[in-house]
Amino acid sequence: MTRLLLADDEPNPLGFNFAELVLVLIVFGLLYYLVNKYVVPQFEKTFSLRRDAIEGGIARAEQAQAEAARLLEQYNAQLAEARTEAAQIREGARAEAQRIIEDLRAQAQEESARIVSRGEEQLAAQRGQVVRELRGEIGSLAVELSEKIVGQRLSDDAAIRSTVDAFLADIESQQASAGESGRAAGGTTGDSA
Repeated sequence: MTRLLLADDEPNPLGFNFAELVLVLIVFGLLYYLVNKYVVPQFEKTFSLRRDAIEGGIARAEQAQAEAARLLEQYNAQLAEARTEAAQIREGARAEAQRIIEDLRAQAQEESARIVSRGEEQLAAQRGQVVRELRGEIGSLAVELSEKIVGQRLSDDAAIRSTVDAFLADIESQQASAGESGRAAGGTTGDSA
């Protein structure tokens, strides 16, 4: 070592100092040990956490995407089912409305027929009543006219009434036969047309 020293006892800048080398190796070893013991595990832990977070995020994103696709498929199925159900409800409502219209139409026709029948019955009853009243009046008018023509009182009301009734029945039968012949004539002209 003395050889490395110059005459002025100045250290040689190019020379090798063993003490410094040992000191540097000890400090390096100590630093290596500390970095390996405390810093590297923290780096590994942080790296692992980041890798797990990234991979977990990707997995969660894939799961969320799969869930969204499943929900979209379920939504589309429910929408199609709702559309089908709505179409069935519309068709049912149309059928129900048509049935109600037909029922109301049938009820209206029945009511109309009942009203017409009742009206015809009332007309027939009124006609019968009018005919009875007219017979009575015609009979009394005929008797009065006969009494005026003859100049005396006709006393047998039963005989007079039977004569008047026979006369009126004869008139009615003539009208009935004239009406039938008129209808028959109208029917033949209607057939020829």
